[in-house]
Amino acid sequence: MSTAFVESATNTGIPDHPLTPLSAEEIRAVRRIVDEHGLLGESVRFVFVALEEPHKKTVQTFAHGDPIERQARVLLLDRATGQGSNLVVSVTEGKVVALESVDAAANGHVPILDQEFEDIEAFLLDCPDWLTAMTRRGLDPADVRAVPLSAGVFGHEDEVGRRIVRVLAFYQYDAADLPWAHPIDGVVAYVDLTARRVTKVIDEIELPLPTERGQWDAEPHAAAPRTDLKPIEITQPEGASFTVEGNQISWADWKFRFGFDVREGLTLHQLSIADRPVIYRASIAEMVVPYADPSPVRYWQNYFDQGEYLFGRYTNSLELGCDCLGEIKYFDVTIADEDGNPKLMKNAICLHEEDYGVLWKHTDMFNGMAEVRRSRRLVISFFLTIGNYDYGFYWYLYLDGTIQLEAKATGIVFASAHRGPDGFSTEMAPGLGAPFHQHLFSARLDMAVDGDVNAVEEVDAVAVPMGPDNPWGNAFRPQRTRLTRESEAMRTADNFKARVWHITNPDKQNRLGQTVGYALHPEGQPVLLADPSSSIAQRAAFATKHLWVTKYDPAERYPAGNYVNQNPGNAGLPAYVAQDRDIDGQDIVVWHTFGLTHFPRPEDWPVMPVDYAGFKLKPVSFFDRNPALNVPAAPKAHCCES
Repeated sequence: MSTAFVESATNTGIPDHPLTPLSAEEIRAVRRIVDEHGLLGESVRFVFVALEEPHKKTVQTFAHGDPIERQARVLLLDRATGQGSNLVVSVTEGKVVALESVDAAANGHVPILDQEFEDIEAFLLDCPDWLTAMTRRGLDPADVRAVPLSAGVFGHEDEVGRRIVRVLAFYQYDAADLPWAHPIDGVVAYVDLTARRVTKVIDEIELPLPTERGQWDAEPHAAAPRTDLKPIEITQPEGASFTVEGNQISWADWKFRFGFDVREGLTLHQLSIADRPVIYRASIAEMVVPYADPSPVRYWQNYFDQGEYLFGRYTNSLELGCDCLGEIKYFDVTIADEDGNPKLMKNAICLHEEDYGVLWKHTDMFNGMAEVRRSRRLVISFFLTIGNYDYGFYWYLYLDGTIQLEAKATGIVFASAHRGPDGFSTEMAPGLGAPFHQHLFSARLDMAVDGDVNAVEEVDAVAVPMGPDNPWGNAFRPQRTRLTRESEAMRTADNFKARVWHITNPDKQNRLGQTVGYALHPEGQPVLLADPSSSIAQRAAFATKHLWVTKYDPAERYPAGNYVNQNPGNAGLPAYVAQDRDIDGQDIVVWHTFGLTHFPRPEDWPVMPVDYAGFKLKPVSFFDRNPALNVPAAPKAHCCES
């Protein structure tokens, strides 16, 4: 039986820690302060409001009872002019302490508002060229569903400095129909969000409209529910093993704080094991979904779901027994809506424990010892829906000191017309294609392995040449390469060499004199496959390498830069590492690119089974021995009954 308890992830009174998320009261105060400074008007909207985290030194030296300076980072957009603003608001002092205008032409725009999407279909209905394109296809324009998407940057001079989206369309036969199954391919509209009108319609080709319905509970897909699956009940009769105090969680030897904002979603802070720090801050800081269709109406499809859309605002309200099983604790999250008012997202974050099979086991031939221990992991997660795709992000902590991040991709593939076997899509249903694409994520890991003085080594498995020291040719060893500067630390994975990256503390050793560390284990899937000279390779440069290492700078938060929407490129990590700072025995940030390369299958239709991507961090010489020796044996009745 699953049970759940709900708690707010935001503070309801005076914050007790510098990393406590903003409360509804503080969000109201932010809006009031911005208004009092004359920065609001009828057409001004709040794009982003989140806690402006104090410098890590302030957080690390904080003691209970110390005064807390509360600040918020705010992005504004004047919809009438397209001008964005970036400001820092001191809730404590009741004033704006920093303000800059966003130079959209040079640096990109602030993210797209939901309110900017709302009138797109009306703009299309006012466009004669669009109506002509629909009529020629025999479609009723009133039944056409518009899907506005971020535009990217492709050298179109008439788009420089303007807020542009490009619109693909789908047909909806009735209210129950899923339009994703009926792409109106061969035509695209460009919309100026500030001018509130269609600026261009490209009508490349008329392609047949796929007509088979896409609801999984309707013909031809509907199937009677199975009757041969018996219930699985997850029970913890003594309750969960974790404890929660505000936004701090303790479980086994682990302790951490968590936060949430609409750009990064769930964030982890001050992650430690056995009172020893491992990571100061961990988040998924960006993701990009580049598509492979080069046609005139689709070549531009590349979405940065965080930097362009702020995917955290689309977080699901999780359901007991469906999204999470067991003894569950849910956390509500308060964000700011586009008018600057607090908005409560119920059950946004899920916390629970899972059994994870065998932790360790041995049956000995000499002394007869036979021991086995069960593994379990702590899970903190959230799920979101952004357009057609659904993504879950799950952080796992294990009893042996392992940290894992798992991204889960599901939902509905973005469809097109299928142009034949030599094209760039898979046929999913008669005449229905799903273009090839990638899902590439960037994890920002502000490492603190036993302290802030860290270094990185690349470790490869290499064969030893045959010779006097290896006469039989069986020898191999780890080859270690120290990465000492940012220019050296732009690396790709190599599964043929079992490549991992050790993040070590050169000032700390275990009982054997070995330098303590944690190893980043990549999955080694492809990085960005687009041509290096392409627009997307410039704008998503972070996705061209599996590993980047930078010296800590609190202003360097996002791998594709602060303003991703229509940014011309080379922002974020390329700009950070251009400084070529010393990273050997420094306070460092590790950035890891991971993801999926998706050649869709018919089995991904009409709804896609979950696909997985992620990475692990494993202790290497961090402990003196197996840290899970103290896990008790399971009661015999639980594992030995026949």
